[in-house]
Amino acid sequence: MKLCSRVENVKEKEKILISLLDLPEVILEDIFDWLSPTDLCSMAQVCFSLWEMCTRDHLWEKQLKQEWGKLIGDAAYREWKSHVAFIRNRAIFDIHNRKKRKGLFEFLCIARPLSWIRPKAVTSSKAIRTTLPVDSIKAFHLSLESGKFWFPAQIYHGNTGYRGDMLVCYDAHVCYDSRTNTFRARYGIASHGWESTEENIEWDRIRAPQVDTPLYMLHVSDCLNDLKPGDHIEIQWTSHKESPYDWWYAVIGHLDACDKNENHCRCHYSDTIVVEFNQYPPGSTWRRTMISRKYHPEERNGVGGFYGGIRKLSDEEDIAKWLSFWPNQVLEGY
Repeated sequence: MKLCSRVENVKEKEKILISLLDLPEVILEDIFDWLSPTDLCSMAQVCFSLWEMCTRDHLWEKQLKQEWGKLIGDAAYREWKSHVAFIRNRAIFDIHNRKKRKGLFEFLCIARPLSWIRPKAVTSSKAIRTTLPVDSIKAFHLSLESGKFWFPAQIYHGNTGYRGDMLVCYDAHVCYDSRTNTFRARYGIASHGWESTEENIEWDRIRAPQVDTPLYMLHVSDCLNDLKPGDHIEIQWTSHKESPYDWWYAVIGHLDACDKNENHCRCHYSDTIVVEFNQYPPGSTWRRTMISRKYHPEERNGVGGFYGGIRKLSDEEDIAKWLSFWPNQVLEGY
């Protein structure tokens, strides 16, 4: 009787053992949804079935949005698609070259059947193929994490930019440096030669481009009729028309004739808009400019550059971000 009971206990224990893959796929998806990128990569190494589940795009889309959502915009996705297309074209070219070499190799084997030039036999035809698709979201995520992918972004500069500007966003190409948990940047345009580089850029200084306007093009302002004193804005500026635009932080001010009394202010009815850069000292040529509300093409300012389009800041988080870079002291000589 004791022997029978022991056998039954062993059988009961064997029945209790359940593989992770025995769980319904819905539950597995919910479990994987809570895993970090590192955990997903570790889980994917267990077996082919888990590899297939842990590399699905919707899991990595969540990871990408959580970690990189504020840095990755439409421009970065377009850059990634171009990168993927380049990899695919290169792979096709390599396959074509291998076929040409293989054809020549087989011809030599027939013409001169020497053992030392015969190709090696394939050892196994049952090897599991687990190559990550180059266009998968996981591949995109890993390229960002590894620093192999340079993507377009904008970088805040507070006290001074690389040209001495204050409270300005420069367009750049950036890549992640996992050793320091910071970024490297290349300013300028690759085809024109990079103007400058910067390292050790913190995460909070980088953002995705806020408008889908090419660097050299004037942004079409759709907020001019709504602007009133106290509004926070970003305005394009370039030193000359052959250079890309930067985005500067400013606020809308009052006209000289206005007493700044809210009950009497009529500035928002005027065709002239006052743009104030209060990060510069009073009397500075950079401090204040005026633009037309009805007709706003590129306008030259007092220091030899050109103002472009305007983007109104309605999000309190965007405004707070700019103010967090406010210079500790006003630079003299501007």
